[in-house]
Amino acid sequence: MTRRGVAATLVSAAAFGLMPVLASYAYGTGMSVPTLLALRFAIAAAVFLAWLGARGRLERPTARQWAVLALLGGVMYAAQSLLYFTAVERIAPALAVLLLYLYPALVSVVSAVVERTRPGLAVLGPILVSLAGLALVVGPPGADLDLLGVLSAVGSAVTYALYIVVGTRVSAALSPAVTTGYLSMFAAGSFVLLGSAAGALDLGFATAGWGWVTVVAVLSTVLAMSLFFVGSAALGPVRASLLSMFEPLVAVVATWLLLGGTLSWPQLAGGAAVLAGAAWGVLAAPAPGRPPRGGLRETFIGAPPPGASARRRAAPR
Repeated sequence: MTRRGVAATLVSAAAFGLMPVLASYAYGTGMSVPTLLALRFAIAAAVFLAWLGARGRLERPTARQWAVLALLGGVMYAAQSLLYFTAVERIAPALAVLLLYLYPALVSVVSAVVERTRPGLAVLGPILVSLAGLALVVGPPGADLDLLGVLSAVGSAVTYALYIVVGTRVSAALSPAVTTGYLSMFAAGSFVLLGSAAGALDLGFATAGWGWVTVVAVLSTVLAMSLFFVGSAALGPVRASLLSMFEPLVAVVATWLLLGGTLSWPQLAGGAAVLAGAAWGVLAAPAPGRPPRGGLRETFIGAPPPGASARRRAAPR
């Protein structure tokens, strides 16, 4: 079971790590960010809900649960995904992933604020280490770096942290797979509305775009999330979260091999510091059954589905 859990978690992390590179290929076909995200979540929702329906496991949410799912999926998760994919469009995918991994340290800080507790070393340590890494990744003022892309990536980490804190505190009593299916459905609806209102929803991209968005939806969404559920159940959320840090490594290597992008040595050192802060934040998380104080990766590419047990939580990215 442990080997199976390790393998599932590493494959999940690799699939998540490939997502920004695959998204870059999709953008190359003329696809806009809202169009990519609307199609990604629509395909993922259809696969998840069809699979659950075929197995007789499609649960019917209550009115309150529908409201919670709409908030988490249609607003918070949609906002996080929009910021993340905007960052991928404007800066190196590897850099976007490294900046996203500010979120475990931010979860600790947000949790301390929400719970009105005095932040100790377990809260301040990870955020200080991660911020030091962020300074190295971004570089000195005036560095040749897309400011909007960097801010989008950092904003994605902040939104993701808020999403995790809210999600862990609102129980929907639904299984992770069901929750993820409905979250994807609401996220798809949000991007259809947003793209239509902004005139950015356009299916006139090159035919190859359908292939890339399908791979993003199936490989880096459905398969990645499902395998993380398997890994988390077998290993526990903390160990699964630590193994999931294989994701940025895959993103860096894939960017280098497939897109020709490179990071400087200071940026790589900063990325290592960001991941060290993330690992500290994960290890500072309480044991199952205690109130969450942050750092636990409860991911889908990243927030914990409400109502999931301590061993089954996972969050969509």
